[in-house]
Amino acid sequence: MSTPSDHPLWSLREQLVRDHVFTDLTHAFFPGMPHFPAFPDEEREQVFQVEPDGFAVHRHTIVGQWGTHVDPPSHFVDGARTLDDVPVQQMILPLVVIDISERVAQDPDAVPTVEDVAAWESRNGTVPAEAFVALRTDWSRRWPDAEAIANVDGDGTAHYPGWSRPVLEHLVAERGIRAIGHETTDTDPGSATSAGDYGLELYLLQQDRWQIELMTGLHRVPEAGALVVASWPKPRRGSGFPARVFAIHRP
Repeated sequence: MSTPSDHPLWSLREQLVRDHVFTDLTHAFFPGMPHFPAFPDEEREQVFQVEPDGFAVHRHTIVGQWGTHVDPPSHFVDGARTLDDVPVQQMILPLVVIDISERVAQDPDAVPTVEDVAAWESRNGTVPAEAFVALRTDWSRRWPDAEAIANVDGDGTAHYPGWSRPVLEHLVAERGIRAIGHETTDTDPGSATSAGDYGLELYLLQQDRWQIELMTGLHRVPEAGALVVASWPKPRRGSGFPARVFAIHRP
């Protein structure tokens, strides 16, 4: 009779479950939740019920970029890779967490700097190639308060953190990362998106990278040493879809 020790991957799974923590980085989505303002709300209908039908089935009407979701390159770039083109090997990656949450607590318009990346590397070594780099801002603690997440002032300008061009260029060109993630609805900070500027997201997707938006729980994972698993359905030529994302790390 075979045992898990006869199969190395089964043994690895036992070790991962026994010695590690699995932290969900995904919001559960629902009608009425915070979302990009141009998108329609989710519609949900129960079309079958256990009583009297014997099984339960819901119909969900959503845009692809709904809740914690993945953006492939084709989201902004015609002819670029779609969701079904992303190989499954890219769905498990080293997780790098750049933490600017303390700065964001004082200034909601804060963005990361190359010095933040250098400080991370001084503690942990060089950002590995093919990494998934997540920007921790603790903005997800505002979920599901749509007004708090948008944080719009009296002049109609949103104030929430985002990435910066120097950091993205450094991570892509110098470190060869595979993907990024963040807790906000956009790659770009609110001050930019309020002016219709989505240049950072365009840049990233033009580099054949993908991203996860509206992450949560980054305060519960270490800044280095974890793995991230990001998976999603496989719509043909899909330009976005809700994702399930979690980290595997030491306690």
